[in-house]
Amino acid sequence: MAFLPTYFYVFTTMIYAYIRVSTETQSYDGQQYEIRNYCRQNSLTVDRWVEENVSGTKSIEKRTLGRLLKRMKKGDLLLCSELSRLGRNMMMVMSILNSCTAKGVHVHSIKDNFDLSNDLNAKIIAFAFSLAAEIERNLISQRTKEALAAKKSAGVKLGRPQGPSLKHKMFNDRREEVEIMIEKGISKKAVAKHLGVHINTLYRYFRDDLQKNNKNF
Repeated sequence: MAFLPTYFYVFTTMIYAYIRVSTETQSYDGQQYEIRNYCRQNSLTVDRWVEENVSGTKSIEKRTLGRLLKRMKKGDLLLCSELSRLGRNMMMVMSILNSCTAKGVHVHSIKDNFDLSNDLNAKIIAFAFSLAAEIERNLISQRTKEALAAKKSAGVKLGRPQGPSLKHKMFNDRREEVEIMIEKGISKKAVAKHLGVHINTLYRYFRDDLQKNNKNF
């Protein structure tokens, strides 16, 4: 296992260890072991352990990790067993790392051997975040088009059934598209951005319809 250089810790004020599991049947033990072993080998002491049982797709603002990141200060170190513990998809992880870069918070992922600890990494993260955002938008568009084409080929009638509301009719042609994106685990915020509407508009026009069909929103 590669060790972080000594200078990395000189200005670190607090060390936080973050652990996440997504189901009640999963254990924190494996991640705890990875972090404790790493700290023992590098003569580090964790000041605070943060554990939560939550899906990685849940908005960072609604997670304990979000509150932790707001509390962390420049020079603090965030340890995790692997980057996938921070989020379920690339965009979420990159967004978190970008926020840490802006605050001057260091991040080290043990299994990935990833360090976010200096100006060069910060610049790389900023560039990668911008590139990842563009790639993700293109992938969302492509996956949605392919799924819609497959449903059309299978004889599925696309579009929302006609209803009395004129406002709802504005979204008739996009309803099937939204369902597919949600089924693929794409965040509500990303869906709204893709459609070019405010997230509250998305909730207002689609939530009731999707729930009637036993689809989560």
